[in-house]
Amino acid sequence: QIQLVESGGGLVQPGGSLRLSCEASGRTFSTSAAGWFRQAPGKVREFVAAITWRGSSISYADSVKGRFTITRDNAGNTVYLQLNSLKPEDTAVYYCSADRTLSGVLSGKGSWGQGTQVTVSS
Repeated sequence: QIQLVESGGGLVQPGGSLRLSCEASGRTFSTSAAGWFRQAPGKVREFVAAITWRGSSISYADSVKGRFTITRDNAGNTVYLQLNSLKPEDTAVYYCSADRTLSGVLSGKGSWGQGTQVTVSS
């Protein structure tokens, strides 16, 4: 079982940037796929970005392409999500997920963190 803890959320003005971190515990994280999802008030949780354990395959939701970047540091057991050019519609709780396979992450079957709030407002 992988335990995940997100951090880095906060209040930012439109056009601003944030860097989210997801620190994992568990020996299998370095060989696990990981991803970020988000859930806005009154909406279902949606996919944001995912990365394979080697970083050889990366996927993004259309709504964040060109603005968000997912990276990982396997030695540090951490996955990052760089959020640039933020918009009010990016406001949500952002969750990290990890699973043995990328399909597991994308299907929502992986382990989850508790989430970190991102609020984009002037």
